[in-house]
Amino acid sequence: MRDYVIVTDSTTDLPAEYVKEHGLYMMSLPYTIDGTAYTWEQPMPIKEFYDKMRGGALPTTSQANLEEAEALYESILKSRDADILHVAFSSGLSGSYNTCRLAAADVQEKYPDRKIIVVDSLAAALGEGLFVHKAVTLKEAGKSLDETVTWLEKNKEHLVMNFTVDDLFHLHRGGRLSKTAAIVGTMINLKPVLHVDNDGHLVMLNKVRGRKKSLISLVDCMEKQIGSWKDKNDIIFIGHGDCEEDARFVADLIRQRLGFETFLIDYIGPTIGAHSGPGTVALFYMGDYR
Repeated sequence: MRDYVIVTDSTTDLPAEYVKEHGLYMMSLPYTIDGTAYTWEQPMPIKEFYDKMRGGALPTTSQANLEEAEALYESILKSRDADILHVAFSSGLSGSYNTCRLAAADVQEKYPDRKIIVVDSLAAALGEGLFVHKAVTLKEAGKSLDETVTWLEKNKEHLVMNFTVDDLFHLHRGGRLSKTAAIVGTMINLKPVLHVDNDGHLVMLNKVRGRKKSLISLVDCMEKQIGSWKDKNDIIFIGHGDCEEDARFVADLIRQRLGFETFLIDYIGPTIGAHSGPGTVALFYMGDYR
C-alpha cells in the first residue's frame, strides 16, 4: 500500500505546530490589507490584523491559484513516493475546491500511476481544520487513502459548524445581510447565530439579543445537534476573532453541560476573518446533523 500525504488550505486555521507535527502540506490562500498581500507562509500578525479591521481596514481575499496548486502537487509527487489527499475549503464559499480539482486532474495526467484525491470539506475555518484532524487521525491509525476518503465523504454532513458574529457590518459587506438589516440589527443589539449547511453555504439559524445570549445559544444548539456523536468526539474546536475570553466562556459552558474536557481554541485566520470580522466565535464538532 502506497503512503499518502495530506494537503489542505490555509483556511483551516490549524496552528503551525499542528501542521508541522503531522507533516501536512498547506495551500496558501492569499489576503490583502492596506494594499499589502500576505500568505500563510508570510502572514500579518493575527492580532494586528484584527486591530486594523477594528480601525476600519477592509481586507480582501483570493481563492487558490491553478498554477500554484499544480506546482504544489507536482513537487510532492517528485519528492515523495506517496499519493495525495487534499481536504479542500468549502465549494459553497469559494472556487478553490474546483481549482484544486482541475489542478489535480492536470497533474495526474503526468503521473498516471499516482492518486490525487481532492475532497470538498463543505467546511471552513477550524471546521475544515477539524475535518483535517479526522483525516490525520485515520491516516495515523493505519487507514489507507481510499478508506480515509470513504470515511470523510460518508461523514462530512455530520461536521457541525455554528458561529455568531459581534458586528453585522461584515456580514453585510460579504453579501450575507442587507444594509437595512445590518443597521436595524445593530440598533437593537441583534446577534445572529449562523451555520454552514449541507451544501457548504452560510445560513441563519436564529437571532438573539445580546452577546452573552448568542454565546449560550451556540451551546444550546450543540446539545440538540450532537446526538449520537456525543461519545465519538475526542476534541471540540472553537475559533475566535480576537475574543479569546468569549471562546473560553463557550468552552466552560460545554464542559459544564456536556462534560467535554479537550478543546482546541485558536484564532479565526485572516481569510475567513476578513468576512466574519472581529468578535466572531465559532464552534465545531461532529453531530447528528448540521
